[in-house]
Formats: sequence, structure tokens, C-alpha cells
Amino acid sequence: MTRIDDTPSAWDERTQLTRFLDYARDTARFKCEGVSAEHAREAPLPGSPLMTMSGVINHLRWVEYYWFQVVFLGEEDEGPWTDDDPDREMRIAVDFPLPQLLEEYAAQCARYRELVARNALGNRAKRPVRDGRHVDLRWILLHLTEETARHNGHLDILRELLDGTTGD
Repeated sequence: MTRIDDTPSAWDERTQLTRFLDYARDTARFKCEGVSAEHAREAPLPGSPLMTMSGVINHLRWVEYYWFQVVFLGEEDEGPWTDDDPDREMRIAVDFPLPQLLEEYAAQCARYRELVARNALGNRAKRPVRDGRHVDLRWILLHLTEETARHNGHLDILRELLDGTTGD
């Protein structure tokens, strides 16, 4: 896989925000490159039984779904989570091959790139967040960059524990 770098092609706000999110997304996929099917499903951290490479990728996929489709567009929440199992997206990930999860994540990211391109950064979400405010698309892009980058750190740790692979 060829990764993009984090340097944008232009210095306007939209290009910088979308480039950093794409860089974080690419990094997540890159960290999974070459991981075995067995390792993708293993949870090497004793206190975190849901923390698998497959689980993290599936979580990232569903987090983007939630913020773009449910919060920003106001669509009904059809995510895999339930009140009884709020982390279900991480639990069910081990039932799918990691390459399939990565492919679905990449396809979804492409659709969201188009969504972002069609909307102004200042457009407000249709649904409020916990405190009742309606965040804008700019905030969602920043939040998803932070979320993805944080989970890239988890993928780093998981990969090193699973097969010794390290990298940037």
C-alpha cells in the first residue's frame, strides 16, 4: 500500500482538514498491512478483550458512519451497537476477515470524502451532540482526525504485541 503523506496540496482550510483525516485513515489501513488472519482477531491486552486489530478498524468505520450519517445528515442510527452492547462493532469484527473490513472502511471513506466535498465546513449537523449543540462539519472532521489518530496508537501497540512489527 502506498500511503499519502500529511502535507496538503493546497493551504486552504478544507484541504488541510481533509488531508489530515485521509492521512490518519491511510495510516490505520497501513498498520494492518500483512497482519495474519489469526492476529487480526487476537486481543493481546488482558484488560481489553475487545481490543483487536479487526475491532479497531470496524470501530473506525462505524464511528465515521455515526458522525457523518447519523449526526451530520440526521439519518436513523442503524449501527451495530445496542444499549446492552454499546461496543458491539468491536465484538462482531472478529467474525469478518480483516481485508473485508479494510475494504469496506476504504469504500466508506471514499463516500464520505464526496459528502464533505459537497458541503460547506460551516454547515451544522442535523442532530445535536450530548450538550445539545449542533456541531459543524469542520468540527466533525477535526473530531474524526483525533479519533482515528488515537486509534492508530492502539493499532501500533497491538501490532507490536502480536507480531513484533513496528513502524511510523
